[in-house]
Amino acid sequence: MRTYFRFVLFLTLSVATASAANPPRRVVVLVWDGMRRDFISEETTPNLWAMAQRGVFFASHHPVYPSSTEVNGVAIATGAYPARSGVIGNTEFRPKIDPQASVAIEKPEVVRRGDLVSQGHYLAVETLAELLHAKGVPTVIAGSKQVALLHDRRLRSEDAASSPVLFEGAAMPARVGKAVTAAIGGFPPIGVDPANGKLIEKRARDQWTTRALLEVLWKDGVPPYSLLWLAEPDYSQHATGPGSATSLAGIKSSDTHLGEVLAELRRRNLLAGTDVMVVSDHGFSTISKATDIATDLSLAGFDVARAMPGGLQKGRVLIQSNSGTVLLYVGGHDPELTGKIALWAQTQPWAGVIFSRVPVEGAFTFDEAHIDSPDAPDLAISLRWTAGKSSTGAPGLIFSDSSDRVAGQGNHTSLSATDMANTLVAAGPDFRVGVRDTMASANTDLVPTVLWILGYRDEAQKRDGRVLSEALVGVAPPLRSIEFKRLTAQRQTPAGLWLQYLQVTEVNGVRYLDEGNGAIEPDATK
Repeated sequence: MRTYFRFVLFLTLSVATASAANPPRRVVVLVWDGMRRDFISEETTPNLWAMAQRGVFFASHHPVYPSSTEVNGVAIATGAYPARSGVIGNTEFRPKIDPQASVAIEKPEVVRRGDLVSQGHYLAVETLAELLHAKGVPTVIAGSKQVALLHDRRLRSEDAASSPVLFEGAAMPARVGKAVTAAIGGFPPIGVDPANGKLIEKRARDQWTTRALLEVLWKDGVPPYSLLWLAEPDYSQHATGPGSATSLAGIKSSDTHLGEVLAELRRRNLLAGTDVMVVSDHGFSTISKATDIATDLSLAGFDVARAMPGGLQKGRVLIQSNSGTVLLYVGGHDPELTGKIALWAQTQPWAGVIFSRVPVEGAFTFDEAHIDSPDAPDLAISLRWTAGKSSTGAPGLIFSDSSDRVAGQGNHTSLSATDMANTLVAAGPDFRVGVRDTMASANTDLVPTVLWILGYRDEAQKRDGRVLSEALVGVAPPLRSIEFKRLTAQRQTPAGLWLQYLQVTEVNGVRYLDEGNGAIEPDATK
C-alpha cells in the first residue's frame, strides 16, 4: 500500500519570460567532493563564507539519489536525472561491458568500453561541455579525481587547440599533461612517502590540479566555462569521519584553493564578469555500523555473490555495494525472487528505503526516485540512518555495506538527511547579493542555470533540472509552484508492520528528494 500526503503552494511571483541573451559571461564551477553545507563557517571556510555573503547561499540544496560521486558527477555534467543519464551508482553491473562483474563507472577503460558497446552513448545525455563544444565554445575541465572525465570524455587529437581535460593526473590531449608536468611536476601519489614515512593525502593532488588549472590550462585565457573538481573533504571524511580535525583540514584546503581561483580571476581583471559556483556532489554521514549484506543474504538462503563468473543466471543474485545503498541484480529479472528478497529485507535492521524495478508491496518503484534507467537493478536499498551525533558532534549516523570501512569513519550514498544535504554557493554578476535561498535546488539545476547565464536559454529549459530563477538577477523563467509530498509504503511482515517514507519537494515539477527511511513499526498491542 502506498499513500501520498501533499501540500501545494502556487507562487504568485511572476518573472518575465526569456528575451535576448545577455552579453557573454564566464562561469567557473568548483566541486568540493563530499562537502556538507553545515560545515561552512567564517573560521573554517573564510573564502566560501565571504562568497555566500556577497552572493547566494542555497539553504536547501540536494544531490540526486543515490547520493554518490559518479551519479552526481554526471548530474552536474548533464542536468539530467539518473534515469535519463543512465548512471545510478558509482559501481554498477553492466553486462554489455562486463558480463561477470560490476564495473566502476568512472574508470577510463570502462568509459571507453561503454562508448564502444553503445555507439558513443555511454552517458545517454550530452554533457554541458559537449553541448558548448558543438556551439564552438571552449571549456576547461580539471579534476583531481577520475570523475572529471565524465564531464568531457571525447577523444582528442594531439593538435587539438582548445578544451583540455585533466582527470586524476591524466590529460587529453596528452601533450597538455606533458606541459603541466613540465611546469609544476608530476601528479602526487597516494600512500606513504618512502622518504619520510608520512601519509600523502589527496590535499596534495588538489593543490597540483588547482595549479595546473591556473598556471597552465588558463595560461592563454579563461574560457566561458571551467570546472575544477577537488577531492577534499571527501577523502578525509571517509577516513576519519565528518567533523574530525583531519576532515576540517581537508575543508580548509579546498577553501584555500577557492581563494586562489578568485585571486587569479581578480589578477586578470575578470572577477567582476565571472559567475563562480561552489557545489558538492553529495553530503556525508558517519558510519554507526558496518554490515555485510551479501553474507546476510547467503545466511537467509539466497544464492548471492558479488561477482558472477559465467554470467548472472536465473535464480542467482548479484549484489553491488555502493556504501549507503546496495544494488541487487536478480538473474532473469525474476519477479518472484525479487519479491522474496524485498520481504526479507523489510525485516532487517539495516534496511531504510526499498525501491524496485517492478511493483513490490511495501516498496517504491524506481520512477519515484528517477532511477529507472535501462541498466537499473531489480532492487535498490537505501540503508537506515538516524539523526544521532558522532563522536565529533556531527549529526547523521548510517548503516554502511562496507568491507573497508568501520564505525566512526564516514560514508554516504543513502537517503539520510545529511547525505542528501550538500553545498551550493554562487556569486557573480548574474546572481543576487546577500540572499539565503530556501527554495529546494539540486545538482541537476547547475547545467540549466549555466546555460541560461551563457545565453543558451532554449537549451537551458530542455534539462531535467530547472534554472535557479529565484537566485538570478534580470530575466528568468517563472516560478509556478511548490509541492511538498510525503510518500509512504507499508507491508505486514513476519516481524511486524514495515513502513517506509520518502520526503519530496517539487518546484515547477522538478523533484527533489529530501530524505527517506524505514523500519518495522512497534506492535502497539504488545
